Amino acid sequence: MKRVITFGEIMMRLDPVGYRRFVQADSFEVSYAGGEANVAVSLANYGLDAAFVTKVPAQEIGQSCVNSLRRYGVDTSLILRGGPRLGIYFCEKGASQRASKVIYDRAGSSVALSKADEYDWDKIFEGVDWFHWTGITPALGGDLPEICLQACKKAHEKGITVSCDLNYRKKLWTTDEARECMSKLVPYVDVCIANEEDAKDVFGIEAEGTDIEAGKLNKEGYISVARKISEAFGCKKVAITLRGSLSASVNDWAGMLYDHASDKAVFSKNYRIQLVDRVGGGDSFGGGLIYSLISGYDDQKAIEFAVAASCLKQCIEKDFNQVTVAEVEGLAGGSGSGRVQR
Repeated sequence: MKRVITFGEIMMRLDPVGYRRFVQADSFEVSYAGGEANVAVSLANYGLDAAFVTKVPAQEIGQSCVNSLRRYGVDTSLILRGGPRLGIYFCEKGASQRASKVIYDRAGSSVALSKADEYDWDKIFEGVDWFHWTGITPALGGDLPEICLQACKKAHEKGITVSCDLNYRKKLWTTDEARECMSKLVPYVDVCIANEEDAKDVFGIEAEGTDIEAGKLNKEGYISVARKISEAFGCKKVAITLRGSLSASVNDWAGMLYDHASDKAVFSKNYRIQLVDRVGGGDSFGGGLIYSLISGYDDQKAIEFAVAASCLKQCIEKDFNQVTVAEVEGLAGGSGSGRVQR
């Protein structure tokens, strides 16, 4: 069985009930989420040996967070305990023309304050085939940029495939800070994942003829974006998600996978999604892509699987993608009517 390590922060997610606004809420629903943790859950659901590395406080809230991962079969044995707190984020679900909102309360979290000497990457990477992280992790500051660099170098040294979702978050750092840091990290990345904005925000690489606000995407322009990323940093493959935001309730969703060796790109079919919860959509894409590539799928089948997996996730409440390989393959193969299965 293939083993995958993901590394990053996991937080408590607090949602007003249903479509209530923050100012209407008198209670919040609790779940746990984080970019790399979401990927680990996807991979565990698909039957891979997926382990998540982070640091959580050594108290009941930290344990509840760990339990949420164990529920889905994620290996939590490498999680560090200690530090002051678990990060929190509040999520207000949008509808129609009212956009969703996210408010972070994560400063001073246990993982953000963790130190480089706490992570034994030789031990962590024993028997590992793939390592995944996102740009959110170094954006948390402290020692995390150096920790990510150490992890990437060690994975590279051991011949482990490294993937990264650029995941630019303007609430965490500036574009200049992101560019300086990520330019040092991405040269160790084999598979780079981005959305329609990340490449522009982090590296200043922009697709021509695209207006994401109007839901207009120029697919051909993204081949150039992927080629430039690959040439600049040596990435073997670059995957780009293509979201056309028609409203907070309806999105078009597709993806592209570019292969540097052949200088060819493949595109998935497009899905028009009636959104249930789009948060975690990119992570479910990443999980689907890792599963398909580590399983030996060709590029076309890989991108179809990743996009179908993410489409299904955006029809599921909260961050974790709770679907099976069979369900994803069914949608990728054309079974998307939504008819009741008896």
